Amino acid sequence: MRMPDEIERLYHAMYPSVVRFLYRKVWDPDRAEDLAQEVFIRAMAHRPEKPRAWIFAVAANLARDEARAAVRRKKHLTLLTNDPVAVSKPDISPHEAVERDEQLTQVQEALDALSERDREVLLLWDAGMSYVEIAQQTGLAVGAVGTTLARARRRLVEAYDKNEAEHRAARS
Repeated sequence: MRMPDEIERLYHAMYPSVVRFLYRKVWDPDRAEDLAQEVFIRAMAHRPEKPRAWIFAVAANLARDEARAAVRRKKHLTLLTNDPVAVSKPDISPHEAVERDEQLTQVQEALDALSERDREVLLLWDAGMSYVEIAQQTGLAVGAVGTTLARARRRLVEAYDKNEAEHRAARS
């Protein structure tokens, strides 16, 4: 088992390289730093035997997961953009209003399908709270917020897609 000071030395020696590696994968400097911190949090928990190889393997996995999450986030943000509270369009036709209301109902049903924790984390993030603030609000560890949020986004999109397919089938 590695001592905490060994992990600290490893962190100081490798952190810039891990951030650079992740930046080239996600093209967002803040996200690269967040992911690098996640890598070292996991290293502290797992105490790998071959830390350098392990750290870069975990970083690569997190970057790959981040790419998948980016697609889900885009879909999630598209859903939230259609929220009438966020977007007010006074000059819409009755047909557009009906479609918007149907979509809002589907979004609400998808949110209702989530667990209370997933819904809370997702909505706190959507409200602009940081991971630290979300952790304080929910009692989650800061390192668990990102994972919980990613899973909540995926579940929201899956629930929305399922509801949309059911609504399409009902109209047919």
